[in-house]
Amino acid sequence: MGSVQIVTTILAAAITAVAVWLAVRAVLKMVAVIRLGQPAPERFTDKVARARTMLVETAGHTRMLKWGVVGAAHWFVMVGFVVLSLLVLEAYFEVVTTDGGLPFIGHWTIFGLVTEIIGVLGLVGILVLMAIRLRNRPARPGGRSRFTGSTMWQGYFVEWIVLLVLIFGFVIRGFKVATDHFEFPFWATPVSHAVGAVLPDWADGVSVAAAIKIIISMTWLIVISLNVTMGVAWHRFLAFPNIFFKREPAKPAGSGLGALRPMTSQGKPLDFEEADPEKDQFGVAHVEQFSWKGLLDFSTCTECGRCQSQCPAWNTGKPLSPKLLVLSLRDHAYAKAPYLLAGGGKDLTGEEKATQAQLAHLDVLALAEAEKPLIGTAEEGGVIDPDVLWSCTTCGACVEQCPVDIEHVDHIVDMRRYQVLIESSFPSEAGVMLRNLENKGNPWGAPQNTREDWTKGLDFEVPRVGEVDDFEYLFWVGCAGAFEDRAKKTTRAVATLLNEAGVKFAILGEGETCSGDPARRIGNEFVFQMLAQQNVETLNEAFEGRDKAKRKIVATCPHCFNTLGNEYGQLGGEFEVVHHTQLLAHLVATGKLTPVQPVDGSVTYHDPCYLGRHNRIFAAPREVLGDAIAGDLTEMPRNSERSFCCGAGGARMWMEEKIGKRINVDRVEEAMATGAKTVAVGCPFCSTMLNDGVNGKGAGEQVEVIDVARVLLRSVKPEQPQGGKETAPIGG
Repeated sequence: MGSVQIVTTILAAAITAVAVWLAVRAVLKMVAVIRLGQPAPERFTDKVARARTMLVETAGHTRMLKWGVVGAAHWFVMVGFVVLSLLVLEAYFEVVTTDGGLPFIGHWTIFGLVTEIIGVLGLVGILVLMAIRLRNRPARPGGRSRFTGSTMWQGYFVEWIVLLVLIFGFVIRGFKVATDHFEFPFWATPVSHAVGAVLPDWADGVSVAAAIKIIISMTWLIVISLNVTMGVAWHRFLAFPNIFFKREPAKPAGSGLGALRPMTSQGKPLDFEEADPEKDQFGVAHVEQFSWKGLLDFSTCTECGRCQSQCPAWNTGKPLSPKLLVLSLRDHAYAKAPYLLAGGGKDLTGEEKATQAQLAHLDVLALAEAEKPLIGTAEEGGVIDPDVLWSCTTCGACVEQCPVDIEHVDHIVDMRRYQVLIESSFPSEAGVMLRNLENKGNPWGAPQNTREDWTKGLDFEVPRVGEVDDFEYLFWVGCAGAFEDRAKKTTRAVATLLNEAGVKFAILGEGETCSGDPARRIGNEFVFQMLAQQNVETLNEAFEGRDKAKRKIVATCPHCFNTLGNEYGQLGGEFEVVHHTQLLAHLVATGKLTPVQPVDGSVTYHDPCYLGRHNRIFAAPREVLGDAIAGDLTEMPRNSERSFCCGAGGARMWMEEKIGKRINVDRVEEAMATGAKTVAVGCPFCSTMLNDGVNGKGAGEQVEVIDVARVLLRSVKPEQPQGGKETAPIGG
């Protein structure tokens, strides 16, 4: 060992010792913070499925590859980080001696070939990612960037570190080639040989380059260890457990889609008949009241901004960015952590749990952070502004796009629950809707005895449950389908088509009440459970004696469809629920409905969030339209899982949109830009919002918004009058 090797070895050992010590300290701190969260025992079920999903999503990059070039580039960089870590380890042997190498496998030609290929592709990948970050930098001209609000220096730092580590990997090999210490042939390592051809025959070059590579790598580890909220770096470790512990590992997309998490206290579902606000947690009032998985979510965020780029609120000038919300919660959690770890915190009555002695030596900044309200305006020092919280439509675009499976919607609704149930703080116009749900059983406040008025004027009898026992499907009409003028036309069309196809169905009539979706998504879990338990009891009675496979429900509203099919199981209601477009597609495919006259004119289809993104039903409505129209379906740029929200979800249907551009107008402009004269929908909320948007653009005479069922009815029964005599629309 020469003098150069002695120096490089000492430097490598010293910086590695510091880096490892800081890294261990950082990991212990992160674990301590995450463990502050509430229990979530359901996250430990089905470990085999969880492990399989984690491996598929990480190794296969199934979420990232939806983004094409950026996904492929990220995959090469990820694989490079994992595999080429072996070359960082090899560098510790190379600082000691110029012909050092990795024991056992370091001399295998296949090892040289694989690492050469990965090194080259990693270089290409990181250069692509750097170019994409620069092209999308927030300061660039022309609109908001998905990186707006991200800590940009951290992204640049990580990318430059990766680039330099890859470059010095080839420099080390080049010096080995130049000094004739390289064990791999030219055919296996052509780039390394090319680098060696331009480097001098410097005997100590290998050790010096290896030391620089180690210093670069350990500098990265030191920097991220001193910045535990540096998600752009830490996500490469935290993504694995975050994906493993996702809510529903078997789901093909974001596990935070579909059903909401039930309201829990100490990890157990809350029973409102026994719950006590002084003993049980109602929603989330403080950051430590999120589950430990929530705190892991916040720690894992990579600040990539894919959620932000797809968010309808953010894209229409509202203050909500799912990314910035998560980052705010993350930063608050870690800033408040010293106070919490010292024993601080408020009990459910608002009393401080820590003694003066426990808090005496705390930093004043941690104490100040502890006093911040979780929800509050800037003047109140709040972590999350109320306008941010109430801008969410729960469309799920953020969850769909997140490459590390953060469950944004669950966290937003948990915060809403506390605001509604304990603080009674929510947009005033939503109060009318909630009172109507409690008193009238529907959000419009319509009389219950008018729930069957849509059946008047039909040329066939609509059977009621109780009057007939022999029915295959229970037709869940929904509040919109029963009371809202436009939606009633869809209800009548579906009933007509089912009758035409000979399907035996029945309705609950006045026995039906609201599914509870608006109440649950605004955060009023109490009203949701009241309505849901009533409906579950009614439905169980209607299906008495049948197993689940024969407890079939067809619904025209995706919100009802999602609630009945995905959430009523939490309350003892197990049903086989289909959307009307699924049933209609089946009836056409089996020849029970036959389109006889294709509908003329260009058609585009708007995917409802709760049908498409939340429940992955994309094909059925398109199949129905394909059979019913004369030409091809014209797709909007944002379609299927990337469909843009209409703005009505999350109980936003009953809240005024006062900030920024109206979401429905943005979507209508996209639909009109296709040149289509008909916008087909599969949701009564979407129908209302898009109709209002079309009328707001003054295009009501040129563009028609109509449900898929009504398009099919025009094709199956061209002479069929559309809608018949109907009452005026009710409410807003």
